[in-house]
Amino acid sequence: QVQLVESGGGLVQAGGSLRLSCAASGRTFSSYAMGWFRQAPGKERVFVAAISRSGGSTYYADSVKGRFAISRDNAKNTVYLQMNSLKPEDTAVYYCAASEYYYTDYEAKYNYWGQGTRVTVSS
Repeated sequence: QVQLVESGGGLVQAGGSLRLSCAASGRTFSSYAMGWFRQAPGKERVFVAAISRSGGSTYYADSVKGRFAISRDNAKNTVYLQMNSLKPEDTAVYYCAASEYYYTDYEAKYNYWGQGTRVTVSS
């Protein structure tokens, strides 16, 4: 079991930046690939970014490529999502998730989820 707690959400103007954090506790953090997903109001949850166990490989949704960066610090049991050049369409609740399998955009491969942190981007 692993517990995940997101933080860092808030209100930001378009063009601004935020950094989300996801702190993990429980089983060895480095055993999990990690991902970020988001759910906009009235929409389904979708993939944002994923990172391998070592942090050496990353994968992004096309909608955030070049603007967002996922990273992890296994010594701190934390995964981050640096979000730059934010747009109103980035407004959503952001969730981090842990996968016992591999880093992927496939939501069903993630075993554990945090409660989410809300990001609102004003125009």
